[in-house]
Amino acid sequence: MRVVALVPGSIGNQILFFATLDGLKRYYPNAQIDVIVEPRSKAAYRVSKSVHEVLSFDYKDRNSLADWGNLVGTIRDREYDVAITIGQSWLVSLFLWLTGIPARIGYQGKGAGFLTNSISMNTSQYMAAMYHDLLQPLGIDTPAPELAVNVPKSDIEWSQQEQKRLEIYETGYILIYGGSGQWSQTDNSDTNYPVSSWQQIIKDCQQKQPQLPVVVIKEANDDKFWRSPSLLESCPDIKVTSPDNIGKLTAIIGGASLMISIDGAPLQLSVAVQTYTIALLGSLNPVQLLPKSDKFLAIQSLTGKTADISPATVLEKIWVG
Repeated sequence: MRVVALVPGSIGNQILFFATLDGLKRYYPNAQIDVIVEPRSKAAYRVSKSVHEVLSFDYKDRNSLADWGNLVGTIRDREYDVAITIGQSWLVSLFLWLTGIPARIGYQGKGAGFLTNSISMNTSQYMAAMYHDLLQPLGIDTPAPELAVNVPKSDIEWSQQEQKRLEIYETGYILIYGGSGQWSQTDNSDTNYPVSSWQQIIKDCQQKQPQLPVVVIKEANDDKFWRSPSLLESCPDIKVTSPDNIGKLTAIIGGASLMISIDGAPLQLSVAVQTYTIALLGSLNPVQLLPKSDKFLAIQSLTGKTADISPATVLEKIWVG
């Protein structure tokens, strides 16, 4: 069986969709699964264990009819048996109909008339489970599997060497992600958290647990933490890591004792590798972003803005749980 999934959205969205891909592969182990994602999100599939090929299409761009026609041609040439779309765009559904794929699955709403199977979108549940519901027309009615990733061996080896370089290989570490680069790309989400607040959190952690290093993830194109006055100036004992791909990022997250993160790809990767995690969220519903588990704790802003979460609230969760 050949399956194509159309998955617009950020890298974090792709990781939340992994459970659907894995659930499909578990039920149909011989299925060949391709995905069509936005160019910004292709990187996610370095750590996917179920996808055969990743194609790109910028769903949000002002695509011409020729662009859509090329997409239809690409899909038709591959002779897929099943198409799954997580969007509710009538245009996407129309073009899927034009591909002639026998089974076209999506959510009820705009364009559902061009689909062969449509289901209601249950937005009150964990997003990974909501996406997994799309497998019901294929006879898969089991709960969504836990998020999981497959990290390349070379990335695991890089992480081991990085931990030795940072002198944290034996001690464990608290990992912080509060960036504004490619890993933080989210859809309709306020994720900004002030450097001054991070400073208070880091200093308190260093005072109470001096044997547990604090490591900050630095992205190549993100100078948020590094402008003067920077974290390095106010917290000289912090350690900095700069993974340059999602596999290395996943591996360094997997080695942490605790992850503190804004919304973004690192948050979902932390869930996938089962690292204890505190998520700082603005207006987003924690039920949608995190599975029910004692390992994952959300702090939601009372004002809907991540920046308004007080450092004292975060520290209380760190030390009390």
